[in-house]
Amino acid sequence: MSSDQRALVDVAVGVLFRPDGAVLLGQRPVGKPYAGWWEFPGGKLESGESVEHALARELHEELGIEVHASHPWVMREHSYSHARVRLHFQRIWNWSGTPHGREGQALCWQPAGRVALAPLLPAALPVLRMLQLPGRYGISNAAALGVEGFLLRLDTALAQGLRLVQLREPGLAPERFEALFYRVRETCQRHGARLLVNSAHLPDYWSACDGVHLRSAQLASLAARPQVALVGASCHDAGELARAAELGCDFAVLGPVCPTASHPRARALGWSGFEALVRGTQIPTFALGGVNPGDEARARVAGAHGLAMLRGAWPPSAGPSS
Repeated sequence: MSSDQRALVDVAVGVLFRPDGAVLLGQRPVGKPYAGWWEFPGGKLESGESVEHALARELHEELGIEVHASHPWVMREHSYSHARVRLHFQRIWNWSGTPHGREGQALCWQPAGRVALAPLLPAALPVLRMLQLPGRYGISNAAALGVEGFLLRLDTALAQGLRLVQLREPGLAPERFEALFYRVRETCQRHGARLLVNSAHLPDYWSACDGVHLRSAQLASLAARPQVALVGASCHDAGELARAAELGCDFAVLGPVCPTASHPRARALGWSGFEALVRGTQIPTFALGGVNPGDEARARVAGAHGLAMLRGAWPPSAGPSS
């Protein structure tokens, strides 16, 4: 909990994406606090105003564009010397007009996740790390596909652009899992993808790749964030989402959104239930459970960072299957 007791100022912030994936930043003009620092564009909410309406108004005033749709993403709080702010970050793909600095501010498009501008407002720094997360998260399915069949499909998915993989195979004997781990790690490294190991497996594997994906039970029991580069967490309710943020996880996975064959008795959240839980979350959240690549647009509207998929992540391979 913050020790800063000043009233929070609500601010709507837009992350605009160009078709090539670049995001827009603006430089704060002379006369404002932190003049010359770079930030994502946006502005304060007026009394009774929604985040979406405030953002559309502010981006028209600041950039001269018409926002046709913005989607909730994450909410962050930060204490500056001049104000304590609650920042409602919205992602925007659909607008018209050409952004230009109507207040005399400089603008610059930068590759998402590889922003080279300086200095950046402190509240923007964690958001830049979040932008490095891809929009699809593949969860291994060797139990259903067979080890060789899964490896063929993994190579196909990575060749098609998948860049984040979780290895989760609790049914494999330890020696078979170890062999699979090294083959999956080599395949991911060859394609430039990041690999996490589910916390059902030994911690030695977590540090031998890019990190760990925590089960919800372990999320509740850990006193501190595991000391690895990337940490994800499985969540099922608002309390677990809050705990994942408190622990310092980089992202969460929430579900099931839709009924699944693997957990037919689990109560599905539905897209409206998912949206209600993730609005206001502090970390990016993937939608899990009964989703497939065709659900990407619906997931964005509901506030999901992207899709986490078990079956839908693994397209048929051109090679033989086991």
